[in-house]
Amino acid sequence: MKRLWSHLLGLLVLVVATCALLGTLAVVVASRQLPPLDAIAAFRHSAGYVPLDKMPPALTQAVVAIEDERFYLHDGIDYVGVIRAGVANLSDDLSQGASTITMQVARNFFLSREKTYTRKLYEALLAYRIEGAFSKDEILELYMNKVYLGEGAYGFAQAARTYFGKPLAELTLAEAAMLAGLPKAPSANNPVVNPRRARQRQAYILLRMLELGRIDRHQYDAALLEPLRLR
Repeated sequence: MKRLWSHLLGLLVLVVATCALLGTLAVVVASRQLPPLDAIAAFRHSAGYVPLDKMPPALTQAVVAIEDERFYLHDGIDYVGVIRAGVANLSDDLSQGASTITMQVARNFFLSREKTYTRKLYEALLAYRIEGAFSKDEILELYMNKVYLGEGAYGFAQAARTYFGKPLAELTLAEAAMLAGLPKAPSANNPVVNPRRARQRQAYILLRMLELGRIDRHQYDAALLEPLRLR
């Protein structure tokens, strides 16, 4: 019996070592095939690009609160967030996803949305490379300008005009929270197509901002009561 367990243990070690070797080889091969980041650098100089300091703090705080609350703490991949999102998503479809803002930037610029292990590997490797090339504020700025938000709007500046007919600087907290709810499902969560679902998402984001100390109770209550005025 002892001999059988010894053989099984040896086989397990061999399998683990083989998997580790194949994983390392996959990472090395994928790393050599990563695209250059020139497209990101060029995009930062495109017409209509809005610097982060020109965006209302309520909007950037809402986006970080719902998309990646540990954004300023991780190095591109939030392992704590992956575990927490996996547990939370078992019971709450409004919870955060496991992709960080940096990973979403990588996907938005270079990758498709297909759910394959290969795409996730490239996404993770690109996220590390992006984190090494740009500051956190620059990465958030890229995300805010590039992400698709429904109704043909790319970036929050365009979305503010599309949904509310106003520039970013004039957004209210309630409007900022509603726009921040769009990246997860821009077709389903947008207030034009589904105002009820958009309101639910908005309320959840406002609650997260309250829990994280980004807004106080008075701001939270006032934003929830603000009527929805679309363009």
